[in-house]
Amino acid sequence: MPTETKTTCPYCGVGCGVIAKIDDNGSVSVRGDPDHPANFGRLCSKGSALAETIDLDGRVLYPKIAGERADWDEALDLVAARFSQAIAEHGPDSVAFYVSGQCLTEDYYVANKLMKGFIGSANIDTNSRLCMASSVAGHRRAFGSDTVPGTYEDLDQADLIVLVGSNLAWCHPVLNQRIHAARQSRPNLKIVTIDPRRSVSADTADMHLMIRSDGDVALFNGLLAHLSTSPAFNRAYVAAHTTGFQGALAAAQGLTVLDVVQETGLTVGELLAFYRLFETSERVVTCYSQGVNQSSTGTDKVNAIINCHLATGRIGRPGMGPFSLTGQPNAMGGREVGGLANMLAAHMDIEDEAARDRVGRFWRAPAMAAKPGLKAVDMFEAVADGRIKALWIMATNPVVSMPDADRVRKAIRDCPFVVVSDIEENTDTAALAHVLLPATGWGEKDGTVTNSERRISRQRAFLPAPGEAMPDWWQMAEVARRMGFSEAFRYDRPAEIFAEHAALSGFENNGDRDFDIGAKADIGPDAFDAMPPFQWPHQRGTLEGTTRFFAEGGFYTPDRKARFIAVRPQRDDRTSIEAPFLLNTGRIRDQWHTMTRTGKSARLSSHLAEPFVEINPDDASDLGIAKAGLVTLDNAFGSVTLRALITERQPKGSVFAPMHWSGQNAANARVDALMAPRIDPISGQPALKNVGVRMGPAKMISHGFAVAAVRPERLDAAYWAAAKTENGWRVEFGFDTSIGDIEAWCRHTFSLPDRSDHLAYTDNQSRQQRHGFFEGDRLLLAFYVAPEPVSVSRDWAVGQLGLSLATPAARLAILASRPGAGQLDPGATVCSCFGIGVNQIAAAVTAGDCTVEAVGIRTNAGTNCGSCRTEIRGIIDAFHQQAAE
Repeated sequence: MPTETKTTCPYCGVGCGVIAKIDDNGSVSVRGDPDHPANFGRLCSKGSALAETIDLDGRVLYPKIAGERADWDEALDLVAARFSQAIAEHGPDSVAFYVSGQCLTEDYYVANKLMKGFIGSANIDTNSRLCMASSVAGHRRAFGSDTVPGTYEDLDQADLIVLVGSNLAWCHPVLNQRIHAARQSRPNLKIVTIDPRRSVSADTADMHLMIRSDGDVALFNGLLAHLSTSPAFNRAYVAAHTTGFQGALAAAQGLTVLDVVQETGLTVGELLAFYRLFETSERVVTCYSQGVNQSSTGTDKVNAIINCHLATGRIGRPGMGPFSLTGQPNAMGGREVGGLANMLAAHMDIEDEAARDRVGRFWRAPAMAAKPGLKAVDMFEAVADGRIKALWIMATNPVVSMPDADRVRKAIRDCPFVVVSDIEENTDTAALAHVLLPATGWGEKDGTVTNSERRISRQRAFLPAPGEAMPDWWQMAEVARRMGFSEAFRYDRPAEIFAEHAALSGFENNGDRDFDIGAKADIGPDAFDAMPPFQWPHQRGTLEGTTRFFAEGGFYTPDRKARFIAVRPQRDDRTSIEAPFLLNTGRIRDQWHTMTRTGKSARLSSHLAEPFVEINPDDASDLGIAKAGLVTLDNAFGSVTLRALITERQPKGSVFAPMHWSGQNAANARVDALMAPRIDPISGQPALKNVGVRMGPAKMISHGFAVAAVRPERLDAAYWAAAKTENGWRVEFGFDTSIGDIEAWCRHTFSLPDRSDHLAYTDNQSRQQRHGFFEGDRLLLAFYVAPEPVSVSRDWAVGQLGLSLATPAARLAILASRPGAGQLDPGATVCSCFGIGVNQIAAAVTAGDCTVEAVGIRTNAGTNCGSCRTEIRGIIDAFHQQAAE
């Protein structure tokens, strides 16, 4: 009988419920959980493809020491001994943990307890520092606590939704669907996007403000000044529940309208239109994400937004409030247990002596950390200069994701002792581990996660742990025991850890701390297994329910009043004569972080298969960058080579590149190697949206494209980018030296058997060559090379892998590089969920399907996650425009 398990998606902070089904033959399929209140059955393209990412290819299956297989006792004894030795010789601050929003709350809790309560240092930080630390700092300054006031229901009820620094359509697609479903039922709902580039989220907005980078403080200061003299100003709320308004207003009024124009790059008309819309819309939700947080002034941006909601009293009531959208599945859970270096468990403050005493007594901790630890950027600086002697990295890939990534890689390589716990053996970071520990992954892990609206959900195991893989919490508890802390780490299952976490949240908490799930303190294994999603707080003796904060005050400051924070614009323009282009980084629709998981899915790699940089057409023309040409970006920190995507969406003078590609899937595309290690001085969050770079065409003498049945083991090219396909791999190449004998090069690079048949065609006029290698009726390799980027029907060529190509015509079609008569070329993938290409959509439009819905009925495109609907609409509009000309 097939079995079904309700669990939670491991990607973004939406926290979607997933139902995983195992059929009698062992195959796994996933679908959205219609009963989960975060998504009500919806899934994005990444969530829909989860079953395609759980294979064991590349998995770490047993502990390794210095690259050689070891048993668990040997590995754990070594970790405990080396950490203990460093502490004995250099003190507790000589060791550090760098953890991840991929960890479950139970993993996070044990790591935080071990480091802060028993090792005696706060040197534990998380990759969540890179995505939401400024939001945490802004919340704490304004509210006295890291409290997200609202819920997802507010998106259903709002009159105006403002998306600031958030490409919601691609980065939180299920929430984007929810908003557009609300707009269908309430057409008066307005959407404003505020973003330096025209992302796909802007295409369906009522207003897009193409703001200058780091212009947010000026924009919202101008809004505060406008609101203060408008009917929207809630004088009674401000007087009863806040302090500091006059100081914040004075800072805001220090800017004239022309000052705001200069700081934001917007026109007076755009500013006034936005300000009036905000003023006259009672129910306003301002959603903000990485475009706000990932800045050297990120905390000020957060407080500038919160100030406007406090001034109008639009907080904590249905359909209104500031809303931080977290990037990772358990960034919130990490915040709850004190996973950040400057926080204690249960939202307590590490600098508060009473809080340290409270947590120390609860844990019976022998060595409570007395001060904040090193935040992520500072932590790796301490690794680089030798202060950190032993480092444990869990479930993250900082060699790719940290700013100044080349320096981070060198720092980790030179560290005396590095432990990496991960599921994947072949990551840029795992390659540097002295000890590599096999962790359990999604489908095998058991515990809890917390989403952006404070909802705690179970992530349940439905697969056995492969090989000798073990949970992260177990690994840390075992090391703790070996370091002499056995009594405090006698955990046998995650339910025990969760119950302790819940008990601590309610310990000596009489309503003066926001995070309280004390009602779960006595939960047993069976109740934990069956626990449905719930939203905190859930205090002992109360019923579960939907909770909003602060509608009637009750903030977590000493006087229970919110703080207006006076903020002023600070220009942080990092361009120069030497590096004149402003680089912005971010995510794309179908990939996640450094692609260790999503890169395994062929359909997720089909939409955007190689690293790219978006460039304004005028800039490309000025620099001689051709469409689809290769481009080099460089500055004092590093360099990358990317494919040019020339688009009007990108403003002149700035470029955008995704951060996903690593050394495992591209030659030189670790974009964060270009990012300066600049941080927000309050939050410690690095500025990943604003660095100056040089740009120019990459000088190649030839270009290549290959589809291959197996991934090449040897990639000897100045540029390459490899992506999984359904039956093999696709690889793009750029060569800065001659290949020489192409047949010999192909056989060597792709490890082709000597017996394989070889066909070739050379066009002497265009200097193009096309090569096909076959074994029986199966295509082993098609390789195309030309002086310019190769013109090939790529998706059609990818589709030839796995087909029977026994006839001469079928083989000759490979050399022709395009389908023969009667064969359909689907074109570049638009809809990843169903593998629908641009040519298929165009054919539907030609046949008379003139709406997105009609195209969906004919092709299925856009009918699952909806993330491609904007692209489909663009294809339809282009067809109509061409027909009208």
